[in-house]
Amino acid sequence: MAETVEELTVAYEDGGIETVKELDKKILSKGAWATVIYRYQDWNRTKEEYGPDKFTIRRYRKLNGEYSQKSKFNISSEKQAREIIAALTDWVGEE
Repeated sequence: MAETVEELTVAYEDGGIETVKELDKKILSKGAWATVIYRYQDWNRTKEEYGPDKFTIRRYRKLNGEYSQKSKFNISSEKQAREIIAALTDWVGEE
């Protein structure tokens, strides 16, 4: 497991194939509890290609010097991602 937030990843390899390819990540918070949002793609074994971009927000807890995942929220589609962006934009602008 990772010792720093920067080492955290959703990339995953199975049988020599990178089945989850991390495209980007943004660290939203650091410390004993860290929050990271990832952009990634899943490998489609049938088509032998990567699928559309997906997004996930993960929460990690650092205990005994190592981070472990405690929760996650998968954004199910680009449409849902845009709706989340719109809602947050509205709320942040309500000052």
